[in-house]
Amino acid sequence: MFKAPFLALCLALPASNFWAQESAILPSNITFVTSTGYWEESGTALSQDGAEEKAGRATSGSQSGKRGYYKLIAVRQNDGTAQVHLQQIASMPTGPEVVSSAELEEFTALKPYVTDIRPETSTGITPQPGMFATVYLKTDPSAKEPESWTVVIDDLGDIKIERATN
Repeated sequence: MFKAPFLALCLALPASNFWAQESAILPSNITFVTSTGYWEESGTALSQDGAEEKAGRATSGSQSGKRGYYKLIAVRQNDGTAQVHLQQIASMPTGPEVVSSAELEEFTALKPYVTDIRPETSTGITPQPGMFATVYLKTDPSAKEPESWTVVIDDLGDIKIERATN
């Protein structure tokens, strides 16, 4: 009863409509994503020592007028460990745009099993530029409790990754 109308609809719609739906599916190896913090007018790529951003700030100043937020992503590898990537996303009138993306080598060197990523606040809104997020991970999959590591980006764009101390 319902097969005939569905078949007619499928034949009437262009195939591109079906492919567009399929391409919107995210890869299954992305296990955790958090968006938090914000940046303004840097106009330069992420740098773990901040040198590129400071140089960009000296030459471009505030003329770029870009602003946006940060995204931290855990990507599961075939062996079960994860890579952690940090993205700088610009908020553009046409929608979000990736300004830069970097794998955080400090995490890759640990060969972690990421169990969670959390922003500083549940709203993701911070009162000043920068970012603070906690990555929970195990270096031994049989460990009972995960370690917590912080990823901090200050208002100058410098990135610091360290084991959390309570």
